[in-house]
Amino acid sequence: MSMTFDTKIAVILRNDLPTWQKLNVTAFTVSGIAGTVPDVMGEKYEDASGNRYLPMFKQPVMVFEASAEQILKAYERAMKAEIPFSIFTEDLFATGNDIDNRAAVIAKRSDELKLAGMALRDRKKLVDKILDGIKLHR
Repeated sequence: MSMTFDTKIAVILRNDLPTWQKLNVTAFTVSGIAGTVPDVMGEKYEDASGNRYLPMFKQPVMVFEASAEQILKAYERAMKAEIPFSIFTEDLFATGNDIDNRAAVIAKRSDELKLAGMALRDRKKLVDKILDGIKLHR
């Protein structure tokens, strides 16, 4: 059964990051969507043995890779569109908890943030416009 969605969940990762950092950025940024967007999560899973598992997103998460300049452009477009999104900065690789993460972000002006990645969910056409020129991660 194929479903189409009028929204899109997208993660944009800086293409020069090591794999472990890309995975870390993906996990952290999509948690912002899961934790704040109503009705984005599906039902709990259960296998034939009766074991239960946590719910996941109802729709696919598309992962993109971009240069630092492309991520900055996507960031600026998302800000202009006034849509909610999560960010992960280079500074967060050196922190170990939420309090320090937030302190690292608030210590920088927006034009000083060194973005490692970001995630957003909104209307598909708007997300596609924000992602203009950015390719799917390979």
